[in-house]
Amino acid sequence: MDTDLFRFAIRCKCPRCREGGLFRSRYDLALAERCGVCGLDLAKNDSADGPAVFLIFILGFLLVPLALMLDAAVSPPLWVHGVLWTVVALIITVGLLKPIKAYVIALQFKHRPGDWS
Repeated sequence: MDTDLFRFAIRCKCPRCREGGLFRSRYDLALAERCGVCGLDLAKNDSADGPAVFLIFILGFLLVPLALMLDAAVSPPLWVHGVLWTVVALIITVGLLKPIKAYVIALQFKHRPGDWS
């Protein structure tokens, strides 16, 4: 994993200048048309469903073992599992979707530079 790319992806910054924001606003998943600092055309990006698929894998890898361990240790009623893991999944999804999308965009910028010119 490229730690430099990862660090800027966590902050959701432009893959070229690493200063401008990638998204229209703090709470919006839509990309800005262009970087406000270097003018990179972000509309050429095509991350498609990649970030969502990665997030599904992360959620499955984290939540299934945790749910099984909780059930083995405490054996709560089914409704507790439903409420607890729904809330945990929503929190993780909201917290990670933008950084994962920014990381996929940074990887595309680094490894497929011809798509951005």
